[in-house]
Amino acid sequence: MKKTLIISLLLFFVLGAADALNGMPAFARKYQMSCKTCHAPFPKLKPYGAEFAANGFALKDKDAPRYFADTGDEKVSLLRDLPVAIRFEGYASFNNAHSQSLDFSSPFLIKLLSGGVIARNISYYLYFFFGEKGKVAGLEDAFLMFNEVWGDLDIYIGQFQVSDPLFKRELRLSYEGYKIYETRPGLSGIDLTYDRGIMFTYGLKGGPDLTLEIVNGSGIGESEANPYGNFDADKYKNVLGRITQDIGNNFRIGAFGYTGKEAGPNGLVNSLWMAGVDATLSVPKLELNLQYVERRDKNPSFLLGASEIATRGGFAELIYLPRGDDSQWYGAGMFNWVDSDLEELKYQAVTIYGGYMLRRNFRLLAEVTYLIKGVEGKHPRFSVGMITAF
Repeated sequence: MKKTLIISLLLFFVLGAADALNGMPAFARKYQMSCKTCHAPFPKLKPYGAEFAANGFALKDKDAPRYFADTGDEKVSLLRDLPVAIRFEGYASFNNAHSQSLDFSSPFLIKLLSGGVIARNISYYLYFFFGEKGKVAGLEDAFLMFNEVWGDLDIYIGQFQVSDPLFKRELRLSYEGYKIYETRPGLSGIDLTYDRGIMFTYGLKGGPDLTLEIVNGSGIGESEANPYGNFDADKYKNVLGRITQDIGNNFRIGAFGYTGKEAGPNGLVNSLWMAGVDATLSVPKLELNLQYVERRDKNPSFLLGASEIATRGGFAELIYLPRGDDSQWYGAGMFNWVDSDLEELKYQAVTIYGGYMLRRNFRLLAEVTYLIKGVEGKHPRFSVGMITAF
């Protein structure tokens, strides 16, 4: 069994890597820069990459009229070349969901990404899932960004992850996710993943940075528009407020609060709130990310006489880059924890993972997660995989 597993994994890497080694993502192609200018390792953003995204995916000291077509009409802004990139992920896992079997999950996802400047201070970003977990998933991130509307005020309109101002789930390095962000008690449809709405960000000189989100609170999963064109499942709008402050060059601390309501199919209403704190400590070679979230739901099962449900959790993640952003390999560890009045939500897991960069835009990875507490019982999960963007 061990020999078969090793041979299978080697074939998986060789066949999967054959066509993608020389690819370059769209923004790197546009500015003729290495991926490590913004990522270390990709898709994890460096501070420069985060600033680039906050500036509407534009380098203000490098953007020039040559990037736009000359139509003879100064009121028209058309990019000469539409920026497009593809992200491909594939995995092989053993004992996932306590199955005691080897599973080839490739392609696990294929994304078509596009983003860039539409006009001065107006940008867009979106990606479409050609395939996710074996099926077409459609659009997830898809928004317009209005940069520097008033001073340092930026406005995002469309679909985005509610947790983006905290830690961006799509930019993590691990197969294992940030469990507390996707936790939903009972029949609640509210979590800290994708939703539709509007987000305001404002940076005060010297800090702090402020964020305000107003969202439907219905997610984007199966919440298709009804015959009248409404995407929201009820009449309520939910609100998230966020404040973050850099302390020196190496430490950032933040806090957020979320409040809202949702109506169930029987007309009963669940009122809820969430609050949390987070921090990031970055020193040479090491980055430590911490998150804690507290949640209260009045009636997440939409039952008469239901009692309040308390849920809490968080994660700690430590990333080691031996040569900083020039590292060819990395190692990391993460602890996930969710506790709740509902037994089925309780979760604890320890993950050790690492990766090796064949190219700046092609990464091999290996990961071991040991589930300490969860509905599947105690068990380990082993995964190897590859991620490329081109």
